[in-house]
Amino acid sequence: MGANDRKRWNEKHAANHGDDAPSKFLEEVLASRAWLIPPGRALDVATGKGRNAIYLASKKFRVDAVDISAAALQEARKTALAKGQAVNFIEADLEHADLPRGSYDLVINFNFLDRGLIAHMKKALKPGGHIVFETYLIDQREIGHPKNPAYLLGHNELLDLFRDFRVLYYREGKFADGGDGAYKAGLLAQKT
Repeated sequence: MGANDRKRWNEKHAANHGDDAPSKFLEEVLASRAWLIPPGRALDVATGKGRNAIYLASKKFRVDAVDISAAALQEARKTALAKGQAVNFIEADLEHADLPRGSYDLVINFNFLDRGLIAHMKKALKPGGHIVFETYLIDQREIGHPKNPAYLLGHNELLDLFRDFRVLYYREGKFADGGDGAYKAGLLAQKT
């Protein structure tokens, strides 16, 4: 990413008011009694307007939320303040961000795919830490945005990317998350 990406994301976030409800997948994972993810230090990668970071803060996580877009982070700060939630919003280009090693109990990634960043996210987790990752599948290009295959997962690719973790939950298909639905893969995994 760079200046062009920053400009594009600032324009997109400034024009789109969007939904501030957290991801249904994240809510499902944190509500499940099948695994318990205790509050701790969390990282929200490509937070956008912070909907998931603010939700984690409401669940007693100490959250660092990173995004390249100053416009998105400005909106996120306003929303967090209005909801009385403390989140550390950080403006950074994730391609060049230096994620602290072994610092997080939970890392989340929603609707963003940078395969080169995954190894850094894994290293940022403490042993025993969890990752919740959900983004678009290749099938999504048939029904909407995004269409670029570089930003779309192949079938079972997310499982392959986390083969070195203990996968606790995985789903793949078309899911509604406050709209008509999108093709996504989602995973909860634990660093061993």
